[in-house]
Amino acid sequence: MDYAVSGSIFTVLVFVCFIGVVLWAYSKKSKARFDEAKNLIFDEEPQTNKQESKLDE
Repeated sequence: MDYAVSGSIFTVLVFVCFIGVVLWAYSKKSKARFDEAKNLIFDEEPQTNKQESKLDE
């Protein structure tokens, strides 16, 4: 297999992965999770783990 064929296969593989990421990002299943994530900056109080609060004491 020469460089041109392997380069073409790699290009097609990357394109298919790109299309997969785009479909995942715009799917209806992910919309609720992304809407929650975009509003995290407006939360009044950051969530802390119990383990982190024990270390502060």
